[in-house]
Amino acid sequence: MDRDSATQPANQVLIEQLQANLPDRPVVVSVCITCKTADGGAVVGPEMYAAVQAAIGKDDANVAVRPVQCLSVCKRPATVAVTSPDGYTFLFGDLQTESGTAALISFVQSYQKSDFGLVPWRERAEVLRKGMVARVPPIRWSPDDGRAPK
Repeated sequence: MDRDSATQPANQVLIEQLQANLPDRPVVVSVCITCKTADGGAVVGPEMYAAVQAAIGKDDANVAVRPVQCLSVCKRPATVAVTSPDGYTFLFGDLQTESGTAALISFVQSYQKSDFGLVPWRERAEVLRKGMVARVPPIRWSPDDGRAPK
């Protein structure tokens, strides 16, 4: 460990390490490609990934769409996460390819315009409101009182 990092608080060192590994683009859409139907039958993840990649991945240079092996929401396929370095991470489940992709296009556009990725509830498509699994605050922001930033 070098002298500079030894004098920094441990959490600051962790944050800097994470920043060094951030994606080149500010918004990352992660699509689970191992999601199967609720009955454990057909794998639906690759179809969802292909649709999202085709709809979002090429139109906006500030959005990266990537396949991931598992988001651990197996009872609610298909599952997608939207995140950015300074933004909240949103995890959605129960997405159908056509309606989910359309909803994600709109959500990502709102996410890019909002502070810290906090997309107002009314701007989220119904399928995303119902499919919300989690909203996780960004690692670089953690006020002492836990309130959202202003």
